[in-house]
Amino acid sequence: MNNRRNFLRRSAIVGAGVMALPKLAYSNILGANERINVAIIGVRSRAKALTKAVGAYPNATVLFTCDVDDKIIEKNNVYCQETLGYVPKVEKDFRKILDNPEIDAVFIATPEHWHAPMAISALKAGKHVYVEKPCSHNPWENEMLVKAQQMYGKKVQMGNQQRSASTSAMAVKDISEGIIGDVYKGEAYYGNNRGSIGTGKVMPAPDHLDWELWQGPAPRQAYQDNVHPYNWHWFKKWGTGEIHNNGTHEIDVCRWAMGLDLPKTVTSFGGKFTYDDDWQFADNQQVTYGYDDDKFITWTGHSRGMVKPNRPGRGATIYGSKGAITLSRNNYELFDLGGNLIKEEKEKEQSATTNTVGAGGLDVTHVGNFLDSIRMDVAQNSPISDASVTTMMCHLGNIAQEVGRTLRIDQNTGHVFDDDEAMSHWKREYEYGWEPKLS
Repeated sequence: MNNRRNFLRRSAIVGAGVMALPKLAYSNILGANERINVAIIGVRSRAKALTKAVGAYPNATVLFTCDVDDKIIEKNNVYCQETLGYVPKVEKDFRKILDNPEIDAVFIATPEHWHAPMAISALKAGKHVYVEKPCSHNPWENEMLVKAQQMYGKKVQMGNQQRSASTSAMAVKDISEGIIGDVYKGEAYYGNNRGSIGTGKVMPAPDHLDWELWQGPAPRQAYQDNVHPYNWHWFKKWGTGEIHNNGTHEIDVCRWAMGLDLPKTVTSFGGKFTYDDDWQFADNQQVTYGYDDDKFITWTGHSRGMVKPNRPGRGATIYGSKGAITLSRNNYELFDLGGNLIKEEKEKEQSATTNTVGAGGLDVTHVGNFLDSIRMDVAQNSPISDASVTTMMCHLGNIAQEVGRTLRIDQNTGHVFDDDEAMSHWKREYEYGWEPKLS
């Protein structure tokens, strides 16, 4: 019953926030606060969507961009001129951004090992934070980031932009009102056909890249040529695998729609089945999250090799005793038990689903919600206190895969009961002097 009450409360808050946003008349609120100056840190791919979204907000300016790679900065300057009509100031060291009193908020779109340490540093510097998913590289950082937000009191929103989809909010409300009966299963899936990343060659870092700063909190190693700028996702030192890279989105939608928080059990099956290369995570993974009353959420991640039969590249399906609902970034479909389509709702503006930028209408809405929360204190669609729960679930999926057995979870903390080996994965090793601290 407590879970049910929490679900209805969250649904009402988030649903109201999402549905209210398109009705806001920006011309009437421009004087609510001064213009928000933002900095975007890490500007290769996902940052393109964030830049465009900030540019669509009438009372915000991208004052600075920041990256450790000169070539990426040069290309991004061209993109900013074309998209924003101006080129923001540029810094290569994010610490100078945080020291700048003109900056009100930072957007973090760096490699994942930087997400929580940089966000915590930004909070300590008095900045609001929009951090791309996942919000942490390991469970310990997850806990630290939530504590930091509570300690410093600034807004922190994660980039799980489907939380700002009006059609998904509509579905969550419909589910809470019983449109598909008693809900028992959430099915999250992602399919892609990624190629081999090869075997990296150790070599000097290119002159245009600050490899020392790129590594930041991660223990040092020599540069190798198949890591930067994208394949770090598949190395445990810097990335978190497909379950975080993409599963975060769909697992989050299932949890939201079903009104669930941390699970009681986590089981993972899978492995690396495709290509003999440096990839360090499972490239095909099935995770099951168990809850009370026989409810469960599954995650199916198919990273490499053609998916047959053909199905959408990503999505979530919620099953109930009277029907099912499929949800994507772009639409909501309701089916009866016979599989007949009863209702379909589409987002007014479409969003990309499987490319590395993922730009679209949801970015504009999600970023707008974050900026509105700063200027007018409106309810956030994905505050870090809630978004971190989904990130924790993904961490637990990776840990279950690593140890090869079902984990029993403390639903209040996410910690694993009676399993020292599993808990040994709770925190990473940090390069000396780089471990995040709250004070």
